[in-house]
Amino acid sequence: MASHLQRVKSKLSIFAHRKARGLLEGQYGSVSHGRSLDFEDFRAYVPGDEVRDIDWKATARHGSTLVRRYLAARRQTLLLVTDTGRNMAAESRDGEPKRDVAVLALGVVGYLADRHGDAVGLVCGDSGGSRALPGKAGEAHLERLLSEVHDTTSLDAAPSRLETQLDYVARNFSRRMLLLVVADELLPDAETERLLRRLRAQHEILWLTVRDADLLGAGAAADSYDVGGTPAGLRSGHKAGARSGLLPGGLADSAAIAGAYARARDERDAARRSMLRRLGIAEAEAGSTRDVIPAVFTLLARHRRGR
Repeated sequence: MASHLQRVKSKLSIFAHRKARGLLEGQYGSVSHGRSLDFEDFRAYVPGDEVRDIDWKATARHGSTLVRRYLAARRQTLLLVTDTGRNMAAESRDGEPKRDVAVLALGVVGYLADRHGDAVGLVCGDSGGSRALPGKAGEAHLERLLSEVHDTTSLDAAPSRLETQLDYVARNFSRRMLLLVVADELLPDAETERLLRRLRAQHEILWLTVRDADLLGAGAAADSYDVGGTPAGLRSGHKAGARSGLLPGGLADSAAIAGAYARARDERDAARRSMLRRLGIAEAEAGSTRDVIPAVFTLLARHRRGR
């Protein structure tokens, strides 16, 4: 069986040709604010690098655009924060386990960090508690982190409660880091916002949401009904849960139940997005492993624009 990191590299090679991969790495490289004045070396410019880092004299001598790299830029820590409770063992929007989408997203950003020489750590868990693996560099370490997430996310795990992991980070990590939070369609409350506000004051935060399975079926929406009151996604004969069997046919046929579900889903999404926007935290969403790389690119770009 291929390792988790091998699958990450395979996805990158399939979905990101050389130019796109350079853009992705450049976006990651631009995320950190901090730097020292200790010059280390030059490297080739990639789109997304800060213009202020270009060394114009070295560029003129070399004949291609070069940027200055500082020691501090290679001593960051990326902390992966994710839920490994039973919620993440359920299906994603496209029918894959949410766990697989989460592992790929964590792996892509972790791999970018490792290529930049950064240490990568992990905090994961469920409502029963959190586990932490310290930040280290190297692909073997990153593989261990991804295996930890994959192997401990199951339907036998305790219920999900991301606030448990956020609280663990807030209590145990004081040095400034870059946090990548990967979770499903969280319904935030006052405690969630309090914890994120505290973390946001100390760290840079990126948030990637793994979309839940759509119980109404593709195309259904709260405001998409025919004259008989039936959700549009059910008119074509696609019963909610027909693919996954998550919603019995009798419930799927109820316009009232389908409408209530759609409204609850939309309100949950609106609450999460509004909270993250208030806190200045960039978010992107992925409903399948195919979505992950475009979502990561979008996430890094939004974070950079919002700084």
